[in-house]
Amino acid sequence: MKEDLKVYDNVLQLVGNTPLIHLNKITEGFKGQFSAKVEAFNPGHSSKDRIALYIIEEAEKKGILKPGDTIIETTSGNTGFSIAMVSIIKGYDCILAVSSKSSKDKIDMLRTMGAKVYVCPANVPADDERSYYQVAKRLHEEIKGSVYINQYFNQLNIDAHFNSTGPEIWNQTEGQITHLVACSGTGGTISGTARFLKAKNPEVKIIGIDAFGSVLKKYHETREFDEEEIYPYRIEGLGKNLIPTATDFDVIDKFIKVTDEDAAHTARELARTEGMFAGYTSGAAMQGLKQLNEEGEFDENSKVVVIFPDHGSRYMSKIYSDDWMNEQGFFDTQTESATHTIEVIK
Repeated sequence: MKEDLKVYDNVLQLVGNTPLIHLNKITEGFKGQFSAKVEAFNPGHSSKDRIALYIIEEAEKKGILKPGDTIIETTSGNTGFSIAMVSIIKGYDCILAVSSKSSKDKIDMLRTMGAKVYVCPANVPADDERSYYQVAKRLHEEIKGSVYINQYFNQLNIDAHFNSTGPEIWNQTEGQITHLVACSGTGGTISGTARFLKAKNPEVKIIGIDAFGSVLKKYHETREFDEEEIYPYRIEGLGKNLIPTATDFDVIDKFIKVTDEDAAHTARELARTEGMFAGYTSGAAMQGLKQLNEEGEFDENSKVVVIFPDHGSRYMSKIYSDDWMNEQGFFDTQTESATHTIEVIK
């Protein structure tokens, strides 16, 4: 950045240093103090900017990535957007294998950012040739001069957050944080942040948010992979049907599961109460925090940080669409649709 003008050379210089914002109305009556690490303030509007930039720059330093190469990745949308953004600035081609569970908004954004997108069925086993894991591997084998980021099994995913998200939260809370609440998908965000915080204070409690239909919570508790746990669910970027090596289960103290419906409604509640237009996984993280409060996890001395991974604009055709919410059966007599706030003047 040119210090005299305060002008940035490109958007990549805006990655990281996202704000910590107090949660007020939605936590009214809770014991403790609650703040959100709002990752939508990254230029690509998600925490995945951190790993995209870090992993690509590490690959450049090691000579793995060279001018004109192609970057390939599996993604539910956010990592893909971040990789596409970095690729544009640095001059790489970008190919993304995307889960069909990803919102249309995300897929359209990826194409807009110049990426070639392969949409793969979500509800197939990880080793199925149609899964986005296998499609990405096949493309990497077929395309000369390609690099497969492989975020689920890349230790640099953890390192990116150890070197950025963790120190930021520690400094922003002046070392007073008692609990970290974060969603776990690839596990990079929660693991890297937790490693840093635990190194500073082993007493900081790390709580992961998982989805019903995912294997992570049970694996953490038993170290057994149970295929019976797996069934389709709607939340994107949360939970897994495999065990990512980018998850350090030893630094996570416990997991709590949330439902698709509760996560969707809580994301909408965040917008109405805190003015935070956050994504589906942010709603899941906040819902997990609510459940933890009901379980008596916190007390008056708790200083809790919850990570909100991305922005609500990526879910306009999903949780912020009344039609989609109705199709899922998420509106009922107890939960009124938002359509009553729209009045058409003719």
